[in-house]
Amino acid sequence: MNFTISRESFLQPLQLVSGAVERRHTLPILANVLLKVEQESLWMTGTDLEVELIANVPLGGASHSDGQITVPAKKLLDIVRGLPEDVSIVFEVSENKAVLKSGRARYSLSTLSADDYPNLEDWEGESEFEISQHALKHLIDSVQFSMAQQDVRYYLNGMSLETSENEIRTVATDGHRLAMSVHPYDNGSLPVKQVIIPRKGVMEIARLIDDSDANIKVQLGSNHIRIFSKSFIFTSKLVDGRFPDYNRVVPKNTDKGLVVARELIKSAFSRAMILTNEKFKGVRLNLEQSELKITATNPEQEQAEEIIDVDYDGESLEIGFNVAYLIDALNAIDTQSVIFKLSDSNASALVHGMKKEGDKLVDEDSSQYVIMPMRL
Repeated sequence: MNFTISRESFLQPLQLVSGAVERRHTLPILANVLLKVEQESLWMTGTDLEVELIANVPLGGASHSDGQITVPAKKLLDIVRGLPEDVSIVFEVSENKAVLKSGRARYSLSTLSADDYPNLEDWEGESEFEISQHALKHLIDSVQFSMAQQDVRYYLNGMSLETSENEIRTVATDGHRLAMSVHPYDNGSLPVKQVIIPRKGVMEIARLIDDSDANIKVQLGSNHIRIFSKSFIFTSKLVDGRFPDYNRVVPKNTDKGLVVARELIKSAFSRAMILTNEKFKGVRLNLEQSELKITATNPEQEQAEEIIDVDYDGESLEIGFNVAYLIDALNAIDTQSVIFKLSDSNASALVHGMKKEGDKLVDEDSSQYVIMPMRL
């Protein structure tokens, strides 16, 4: 097996697949990347048994011979990255060693047999749909910060992706807050299906896609999700579990609405957070007519107090929240104004954006955030 390729053509897909490689793994071969030459293309694969990433580069008229081998991913990436720009790289396998030549530089790397390289088994997709990278990125970015980390309720350590007849929905929760986002689907009818993508899979997809309008194909199976783009094929195992019924925790009887400029309240919360308890980050909100008082204290008896003007004409209300959760939700909203829908001091708040239509502010609730109150 051998091939000749430019540094730039080699580097980009190699960086892409290296993201899926497990660096600290009990199986040595999982620290390797699989290189395969066939059908006039170089195929690269990285996996940690949970996610798999495949990229390919056409070799065109460059000299090559078919074959496959695995080499240490990090060393190969560091070598290629360290070479000067616009050089040509010759890769060949000789006597169980992979040899890279470029100009007067020569590198010899250990190899492991490609026959031992694990691959996520072939499977039939039960449903598939096409969506723009921009739309999928928005669906993920709007909710991913609410995923749990290493929770014993393993089904919370990921993101729910749900399809129904004419919409695609993402939901994430760690038990203290919940984020959900919906995107209308106009290309026909989708089957009703819900899957849980594990945390690592979600983070990898967010890394791989960009804000372009280019379409990608998403395939859902019983145990896997696969995403096809022009530059990669990404596969992730799914979490085997049942996602909680999130509709039960979305506040329904919210009779109080606080409307405020997003940047104004976000910066007030950020300043108050400086003097919160490091562990709990609780802030107290006192609502009066057209006014919100934000108070934070810490064990050193230090205190932050800030009063801002808001659009509110309900009854007086005092309620506590984890301010970090509030700021996360505000960072994910991209409208100039936001609304906090409340009922009483023991009930969750529903937060979402408000957009301008003419002279009026109307709900922009394609992404919504539920935040549980804290006792302070």
